[in-house]
Amino acid sequence: MKRILAGLAMACAATLVAGAPAAQAAPVEPVKALQKQYVPGHGVRFTEVSRTTVNGKTAGTERTSGRLAFGAKGIVASDVSTKGRRGSSLTPGRMIVVGGHSYAQGGIYSENLPEGKKWVRYPDAMAGTTLNQPLDIFEPKVLKALVSKAKSFKGGTYKGEITYKEIAKLYGSKLKGSISKIRIGYALGVNSKGLVSRLQTTWTLDFGLLGKTTGSTETRYTGWGSRVTIKAPSKSVWIDAKDLEEGSDVPEEIPQSAFDVYAY
Repeated sequence: MKRILAGLAMACAATLVAGAPAAQAAPVEPVKALQKQYVPGHGVRFTEVSRTTVNGKTAGTERTSGRLAFGAKGIVASDVSTKGRRGSSLTPGRMIVVGGHSYAQGGIYSENLPEGKKWVRYPDAMAGTTLNQPLDIFEPKVLKALVSKAKSFKGGTYKGEITYKEIAKLYGSKLKGSISKIRIGYALGVNSKGLVSRLQTTWTLDFGLLGKTTGSTETRYTGWGSRVTIKAPSKSVWIDAKDLEEGSDVPEEIPQSAFDVYAY
């Protein structure tokens, strides 16, 4: 009888062990994974789709793709192409950011330029984000906030919400007014190495009687650590924005975020 009871006990223990869920490894910290990617000469590729709706009706769609080049502390250059239109005609068809300057081409940026000129050069360099993605996952403080503020983490995706005021605070700035209250919903997907593979954001601007404008942007990142080389256009084919003739339709500056597009 003792042998039978001992055998049953061993069988039950084996069943419990077999049925217990395997322990899951803790997810890799995305910020640490990102910072390891900051190696000169390397970078990442991305594709992006942005949509705008006004009072529930589709107002425009933009598709963006490009390459981002890294330095020791972050993004140092980018080459981004955009097709389609949403909200404004101020988004360049292609923009290269390198060496402390932005080079814009396409659409209004290519109209009525001096003979032989194909690009307009600006003194600002905004290589960190795309025009349509309001959250910069390449800024460690922002990425850390998206992870820590997430309401859930499932299937490799952090989901949560953050206000534009909170984003400004991360950069050491104060933001007031209606824009500061905008809530950005996000879904941040990471791979097994902790690197961001996908970022989807949604936000709404409420213009009162004029209705509501909703924007959504989905960005996918591939080729982390791949070789990336980005060069400025030849000097013979660009002109400085400040040297354009008075009255030129070319903008004096390029919008720097998804919200700036709607300021015009």
